[in-house]
Amino acid sequence: MSSSTPLSQRLTSLDVFRGMAIAGMILANTPGSWSHVYPPLLHAEWNGFTPTDLVFPAFLFIAGVAMAFSLSKYTQENKPTAKVYGRILRRCALLFALGVLLNGLSFLLGIHSNLRILGVLQRISLAYFFAAIAVLNLKRRNLWILSGAILLAYWAAMMLIPVPGFGAGDLTPEGNVAGYIDRLVVGTQWMYKQGQFDPEGLFSTLPAIVTVLTGYFAGDLLRNKSVTSDTSMDLVLGGLSSLMLGHLWGIWFPVNKQLWTSSYVLVATGWSLLLLAACYELIEVRKIRRWGLPFKVMGLNAIFLFVASGLLVRLLYVAKVGEGEEAPSLYTWIYQTLFAPWAGDLNGSLLFAIANLLLWWLVLYAFYRKGWFLKI
Repeated sequence: MSSSTPLSQRLTSLDVFRGMAIAGMILANTPGSWSHVYPPLLHAEWNGFTPTDLVFPAFLFIAGVAMAFSLSKYTQENKPTAKVYGRILRRCALLFALGVLLNGLSFLLGIHSNLRILGVLQRISLAYFFAAIAVLNLKRRNLWILSGAILLAYWAAMMLIPVPGFGAGDLTPEGNVAGYIDRLVVGTQWMYKQGQFDPEGLFSTLPAIVTVLTGYFAGDLLRNKSVTSDTSMDLVLGGLSSLMLGHLWGIWFPVNKQLWTSSYVLVATGWSLLLLAACYELIEVRKIRRWGLPFKVMGLNAIFLFVASGLLVRLLYVAKVGEGEEAPSLYTWIYQTLFAPWAGDLNGSLLFAIANLLLWWLVLYAFYRKGWFLKI
C-alpha cells in the first residue's frame, strides 16, 4: 500500500486537489442569485475566513507544488538558460492577457463600468512568475528566508506606513496602504469598480508570492520523500503548525483575504496542506483513486474551465429574455424559471450553481475521454 521510493511521476492527488479547487470556485461564483447564498459559499465580508476564502490561495499553492516538479531539473550545476526564462515569461504573460481579456469583455458588454487591469488570473501570473524566478536562483534555505521576509515586511508596511488622511495601521478598504499604493501606481480608473481598493491589487500580490512558495516547499517535500503515510503526516503537521501560527498572528494582523494579509497566507496554507495531505494519503499511498476521478477530470483542464465558464456567465448576464429595461437576463431567467419555483430561493440558487458545475463537468469529461488537455 506504499512505496519506499520518492515520487517522480505526475501527482494524481494534485490534479484531484486542483479539481476540488476549481469546483469550489464554480459553486461560489455562480449562484442563481447573489441575494440567496449559503454563508460558506460567500467570502468573508472583510476580516475572517470562510471555505470560499480558501479557493484562490489553493490555486496558487497548487501551482507552487507543481513548480517543485517542473523546475526540479534546474540546479546550481544545471542552471536554467534564457530559453527557460522566456518560456516562463511567455506562460505568465499569456495568463495575464487572458485575465485582461475577461475583464475587457465585461467592460465591452457593459457589465462593468471600467476596464480593470488586475484580477485573479493576473495575480496567479505575477505570483507564479516571481516565485519561479526565486526558485531558479535561490537555495532552499534562502527561499525560506525570502518568504519570511516578505510576510514580515508586508505586515510592517501595512501597519507602519501612514496613508494621507488615515494615518498608519488603518486596515479599512479606503485607508490601507495596499489600496493607497495601488491608487498611485495603477490608478483608480483601472481598479476594481473604479474604487479605492482592488482585492487583487498590485501591492497585495507580494504576500501571494509566498503562497506559491509554500506550495513549492510542500512539493519539494513530496518529491524527495518516500510515498508513505509518514510523508502525509509531515504535511498534516505542517498544516496544523501553519494554521496555529496564522491565527496567532491574526490577533495583531487580522486574517483578511482581500488584503491577503500575512496571517491569511499562513491560514490558507495550513488548510491547503491538510487537504493535500488527505488527497495524497488516499490516492498516492493507499491507492484509493476512484473517488477522485470527477475532480481529476476538472483539475486537468482547470485554466480552460476558469476562462470558458467566465465567458459563458458574462454572455448569460447580457442576454435578455423579453424587451424593455425590466427584462431579466438569461442568467436570472433560468434561475427564476427552472430552479427557484420548486426548490425555493436559497436552495434553488445553490442548485443553479450545482447544475452549472455538472454541465461543465460533462464537457470536461468529454475532453478527458478524448485526451484533450489545454495547457498554457
